[in-house]
Amino acid sequence: MNALLWVNLIAFLLVTAYALSLFVYVVKTRIEFIKLGRKVEFEKKLKERLERVWVNVFGQKKLLKDKKSGLIHVMFFYGFILVQFGAIDFIWKGLSPGSHLPLGPLYAGFTFFQEIVTLTILVAVVWAFYRRYVEKLVRLKRGFKNGLVLLFIGGLMLSVLLGNGMGMIWHGHEATWTEPVASAIAIIFSGIGTTASIVIFYISWWIHLLFLLAFLVYVPQSKHAHLIAGPANTYFQDDKTKLKKIDFEDESQESFGVGKIEDFDQIQMIDFYACVECGRCTNMCPATNTGKMLSPMDIIVKMRDHLTNHGAVVTSKQPWVPTFAFSNTKGNQLALAAAGQGAEEAAAAVEYSPSLIGDVITEEELWACTTCRNCEDQCPVMNKHVDKIIDLRRYLVLTEGKMDPDAQRAMTNIERQGNPWGLNRKEREDWRDQRDDVHVPTIKEMKKSGEEFEYLFWVGAMGSYDNRSQKIALSFARLLNEAGVKFAILGNKEKNSGDTPRRLGNEFLFQELATKNIEEFEKNEVKKIVTIDPHAYNIFKNEYPDFGFEAEVYHHTELLAELVREGKLTPRYEVNETITFHDSCYLGRYNEVYDPPRDILKSIKGVTLHEIERNREDAMCCGAGGGLMWMEEETGHRINVSRTEQALAVNPTVISSGCPYCLTMLSDGTKAKEVEETVSTYDVAELLEKAVIGENKQLVS
Repeated sequence: MNALLWVNLIAFLLVTAYALSLFVYVVKTRIEFIKLGRKVEFEKKLKERLERVWVNVFGQKKLLKDKKSGLIHVMFFYGFILVQFGAIDFIWKGLSPGSHLPLGPLYAGFTFFQEIVTLTILVAVVWAFYRRYVEKLVRLKRGFKNGLVLLFIGGLMLSVLLGNGMGMIWHGHEATWTEPVASAIAIIFSGIGTTASIVIFYISWWIHLLFLLAFLVYVPQSKHAHLIAGPANTYFQDDKTKLKKIDFEDESQESFGVGKIEDFDQIQMIDFYACVECGRCTNMCPATNTGKMLSPMDIIVKMRDHLTNHGAVVTSKQPWVPTFAFSNTKGNQLALAAAGQGAEEAAAAVEYSPSLIGDVITEEELWACTTCRNCEDQCPVMNKHVDKIIDLRRYLVLTEGKMDPDAQRAMTNIERQGNPWGLNRKEREDWRDQRDDVHVPTIKEMKKSGEEFEYLFWVGAMGSYDNRSQKIALSFARLLNEAGVKFAILGNKEKNSGDTPRRLGNEFLFQELATKNIEEFEKNEVKKIVTIDPHAYNIFKNEYPDFGFEAEVYHHTELLAELVREGKLTPRYEVNETITFHDSCYLGRYNEVYDPPRDILKSIKGVTLHEIERNREDAMCCGAGGGLMWMEEETGHRINVSRTEQALAVNPTVISSGCPYCLTMLSDGTKAKEVEETVSTYDVAELLEKAVIGENKQLVS
């Protein structure tokens, strides 16, 4: 080996070692920052977690929800994995000229495959550039920093192709089908001579190496940290939608909810560095799309940046490397100050104490969330936004005593009368007296007559007090009568399910209600619950078990679909309507109940079912979730009107839903659009009653 090759080898080892040390340092600092969060109990469930990684990391399931961007990412993901073998071969050639990876007779096929992969990645680079800078997708940020990765990847691919072409000239190799692009380059530059080809080869070789190592260092301190944190997040994250309970008996707690960044638990914090900044969450957010301040992506990014700066102060570790190049960054300055690099700098570190709620995240952002989980459904790295927003709301409500006045009024009414309007709790069962043809017994009445019931029908506040929703409850009860299903209601003993207080951040009131409801359920030996309210359905099914209660919980469309399948309900009469169905967030994304309501509508003669463009898991929220039903929208335009416009785009005569909250919002939407005379709004149960019972009862929209 001549002297120049020795110099090249030594330089290679030094540069590579330096880059690897920087990479390890950055990863370790991010892990230390994450460890500032609360420790959390971790359920292993190895099989489930590995399956989730397989489906979402290697299967790219969520990325492919957007077909174009998903395909580009698949090309990058697998291309970049596969092309690393070609990078090793290329580096080998520079360290040991005239040789290559010892693959024997397979080497020819290997080089051909590597060129195909390289070209595929270049196509992905051009396509991604077009999507970001020419097509200008709204959800994608633009600017040099956001396109830097394309420069890295493009440079890596072009340098290896040019270097291989120069290598063919240098070693006198003939053009070959196994390296078509390199052969073409060799033919084009065949006249430059051996010395020039060697020089250009090593220029390309070093460009490739430096790009590769720079990218390695860049990844963990950019949005591309998702290459590391994304798979980890997918593994550690529980694939559940339920909120975690607060232990109010823990006397060590000085506050409730999240008021400081370190109040989040460590698994929640992985989300911050897993964020891809792809904007898919924000693109689907109903608050963002109707002009509210909230952007789910911005919430995560702002908390990530805050954690990085806070972590720099606490650990004295500079988050940005190489440190000499990023000495002016806030994080590095804070770390140096925290390490005591002078009295003035130390004072600056002490002064870094922005309020998480107020300075980093505004209250307006927190109260704009409908908790619909459209953001989480779209996120390719399994980030959770809603639980963090609720944790922040909990701090505002439980620790600082802050709440929107309308929301506070609803909470007070629920606390005093068990419903958000503050109507008399003793009138909760009066709705059943509106129709003589419907038999709705209370549990007390059933016991008195010596009868047993199979289902507890949880009516909810909407079904009990809201005039429009009472019609849904009556239609459902009439169908249960027709099918011979034994059911009963709690009547005046029914309280609020607690969903609204919990989503608004009043965890204390929720737990008080849950405890009392569970006592009532257990006293009456409730084994099955059916409800017309998806919010109650979700909280009974997924969150009450944390408090020791488990039962079979059904949404009314699930039970009705089953009764239709079993022939206990037969849709005899035609309902000649063009219907579009709106998916409730708490029925759909929270519980994946999509087919039962559609199966019911398809079973009705005369019905033509048209899907809204955004349907099933992509369906847009009606605007009532997260307690926003009881708050006024003061910014942008109304979410329910936007959703109604989407429904009207398919020219229905009826907009249907399986949620009383959604139906109210959509009914208000048709009034706002002044189409209530031509487009009706009905619950699925009302339409099925019309098909099963006939015109015995005039439905009122």
